[in-house]
Amino acid sequence: MTVNSTLRDAAFRWMADDPDDGSRAELQDVVAKAMGGDADAANAATELADRMAGPLEFGTAGLRGPVRAGPNGMNVAVVTRTTAGVAEWLKAHGHAGALVVVGRDARHGSEAFATAAAEVLTAAGFDVKVFARPLPTPVLAFAVGRLGAVAGIQITASHNPPADNGYKLYDATGGQIVPPSDGEIERAIEAAPAAVSVPRAPGAEVADLLDRYLDEVAALPLGHERAVRVAATALHGVGADTLRAAFERAGFTDLHLVDAQATPDPDFPTVSFPNPEEPGATDLLLALASDVDADLAIALDPDADRCALGVRERDGRWRMLRGDETGVLLGSYVLSTVDRTLLPDPLVATTIVSSSMLGEIAKAEGARYAETLTGFKWLVRAGDGLVFAYEEALGLCVNPGFVRDKDGIAAATLAAGLAAQLKKRGRTPLDVLDDLAQRHGVHLTDQVSLRVTDLAVRGQLMAKVRKTPPSRLGGVEVVLEDLLPDADVVRLTGDGVRVVVRPSGTEPKLKAYLQVVAPVPDSLTDARGAAQERLTALRADVEELLA
Repeated sequence: MTVNSTLRDAAFRWMADDPDDGSRAELQDVVAKAMGGDADAANAATELADRMAGPLEFGTAGLRGPVRAGPNGMNVAVVTRTTAGVAEWLKAHGHAGALVVVGRDARHGSEAFATAAAEVLTAAGFDVKVFARPLPTPVLAFAVGRLGAVAGIQITASHNPPADNGYKLYDATGGQIVPPSDGEIERAIEAAPAAVSVPRAPGAEVADLLDRYLDEVAALPLGHERAVRVAATALHGVGADTLRAAFERAGFTDLHLVDAQATPDPDFPTVSFPNPEEPGATDLLLALASDVDADLAIALDPDADRCALGVRERDGRWRMLRGDETGVLLGSYVLSTVDRTLLPDPLVATTIVSSSMLGEIAKAEGARYAETLTGFKWLVRAGDGLVFAYEEALGLCVNPGFVRDKDGIAAATLAAGLAAQLKKRGRTPLDVLDDLAQRHGVHLTDQVSLRVTDLAVRGQLMAKVRKTPPSRLGGVEVVLEDLLPDADVVRLTGDGVRVVVRPSGTEPKLKAYLQVVAPVPDSLTDARGAAQERLTALRADVEELLA
């Protein structure tokens, strides 16, 4: 590939409008290599075209992308214009001069991006509060609600690869934004001036709400037992110190952290992908859990809004629970702790791609149950009286009363309380999962995830499934339900079988979520074996469908 005049001129305009010396020099270097005429020029030209292919799309998940110069990356210029658009959107909705809170994680660029956002908002006349150091995303979500802010901005890419960063926006409800806010903000960003022309001013006030947040976590229904040994990892993110403080405040003193992953490190040196769901990501955690003879293992993702639990099997080996296993485990526990005199009609919620067992548990407990579209932006809006929500991708909200989003710190602390109570009675989380399966049937879930380099492939595959849906999956007749226009989702259901297919909202993937449900007439072991056979057949059929 060569650099044509259109691409060259676009790069020059971007550099002229970029207020950051570092990213401007970075793009200059790419342009020089692309126009140098040597053996690397073609690769540099391809890279330049990719950098200029933006802008990053602003959606309900905000922004996510690689930290690099150019409109198709996360950099000070992009954050500056994005925040200018957010400021105009807030003003248009009657929030001029109101309070906005800005937080950040410890990824590459986070401090500079948070500073830029705070200074743009300050110059636009808003009352801005910032955190003095990197903190978990749920602390930012807590601060929005507790301070009565009209918005909150967290600079984070959550569990994305090390090269990425992102920009997450909360509205006045304390939850993440939903349509049509994302479209309104995107149009305001498009109308914003060049980044170099956006006013910025210092003066944001430093706020510290961590103690208040920890007090709320310690007040969760943790039970009276504290004798539990926990191994945990922060996966090089910002969760270790806050998790340690939460455990101390709640009275759990036997906590062992994976030392090699406890300090924030934006390069994530010990994991290839900093997501507890990824193979190998929790190897050091499970090794530590075995070494210290732990009762429970906990993995936070880098911004500590997700929480994964690990348990020791009856043969002594350690494994991580699936997100659905953790969801029903903690969901059933939360329902058991609700004071029905204060909240006679509690609500629990999960998403259309998660296990349906939570609905069976709610029915048995006389509670309401809701399924929403994927994402916590929808879960926290499931209805009044919400006491618990989860999504299969390790998102857990055990504390909607003070954080209207997933909260890995609170979920981890509650899980420690449950594990301590079970240990006192000579039981484990696996015993509870067995009880739930006996009572409500075996619910096995799995996922087929297809990573693509060309996002158009996702649309082509979705169109294929809609046009020629399968009549049978996993040996069962299925029917298709299309969730358009509400969501780009198709659902295939049959007797004891469900498959949900959708494009990922945060990664270049097409995902299929599989579930098999089987009753337990006699032997739980036999029922699980039969369900696993059907799930294996279902997975093979879905892989062929998406090939």
